[in-house]
Amino acid sequence: MAIQMRNKRDTSFSMASMSDLVFLLLIFFMLTSTLVAPNAIKLLLPSSNSKTMSKQTVTVYVNKARNIYVEDRKVNPANLENVLYGLLKNEYQASVVLRADKSIPIQDVVTVIDAVNQINEKHKTKHKVILATKPKKR
Repeated sequence: MAIQMRNKRDTSFSMASMSDLVFLLLIFFMLTSTLVAPNAIKLLLPSSNSKTMSKQTVTVYVNKARNIYVEDRKVNPANLENVLYGLLKNEYQASVVLRADKSIPIQDVVTVIDAVNQINEKHKTKHKVILATKPKKR
C-alpha cells in the first residue's frame, strides 16, 4: 500500500521579490546620500543667536584658504562683481548669502559686500548681503 501525499512541496525559489527589495534599498541610499553633504565647500561658520531667514538668490562661499566661490564656481576676486551681476541681472531686489569661514580676514567679507554695493550703484538695484552663521551651542 503506497501512500502518496496530495500536496507536493515546491522547492524552487523566486528571485523576483529579492530584486525588488534590492532596487528599493538602492533608491533609498541614493536619495539619502545626496542629503548628507549639501555644502561641497567645507566651512566653519561663525556662531550667532540671531535667526534671520531669507530667500537666497545667490550663495557666495569663502573658505579657509581664502578662495571665493559663487555657487560651485571658483572666482577671482577681481572678477567677482561681473560674475555676481551675471547671476543677478534679472533681479531688482535679491539676497546674496555669504557663507564665510570664521577664520578668514574681514577683508574677504568686505570684498564681497563691495562687489554687491557696486552692482547696486551701477544698476540702481537693491541687492543685499546676508552673512550665514550657525546657531550657538547652549
